[in-house]
Amino acid sequence: MGEPITVSIRREVDPARISEATAWVQTGVNLANKYPGFLGSGWVRAGEASHVWHMLYRFANEETLEAWERSPERTWWLSMGEGFVRSERSRRRTGIEGWFDEPATGSVPVTDAAAPGGDVDVDVATAPPRWKQAVAIWLGFFPVNLLFAYLVAPVPGWSGLPIWLRALATTLVLTPIMTYWVLPWVTRVLRGWLHRARP
Repeated sequence: MGEPITVSIRREVDPARISEATAWVQTGVNLANKYPGFLGSGWVRAGEASHVWHMLYRFANEETLEAWERSPERTWWLSMGEGFVRSERSRRRTGIEGWFDEPATGSVPVTDAAAPGGDVDVDVATAPPRWKQAVAIWLGFFPVNLLFAYLVAPVPGWSGLPIWLRALATTLVLTPIMTYWVLPWVTRVLRGWLHRARP
């Protein structure tokens, strides 16, 4: 089924229409929540006076994300924001950083027009420090690489191959194993340590 995909979006909104934009963003979250594979979302503004919004949402895999992105509900929802969304940038995270991301979750109360600047309650976990990511990758890669080396050592002619050809074969075999099985397993096992709050 593939790995979870996180989409990161930055939107600049007309500052005169913040209340309307708040309701609009929450409507989008509610619509996406009804789609299979939706794993959560969160959105925040940089500050009470800010007109820049940051949003994360995650789906279980490419297929479920594309089903949402091609849906008539999303098309309708985006058209409703054309009047006050001035710019938008988005980025999909499916590479190495996606292995370490926690699903973005959260709830945001819709701000009433009579009371702008309401509280935003969002819980969006950040990726662990790079050194922890490096340790997790090494803990997965070392035993897999060592096992592979032991398995191919008795293969006739293996040691006589040029080093670049042995490296090519090793990485061709181990990269998908690391990507689809080992690293997801390692990050699940180490999740408590990877995402432990810093003092």
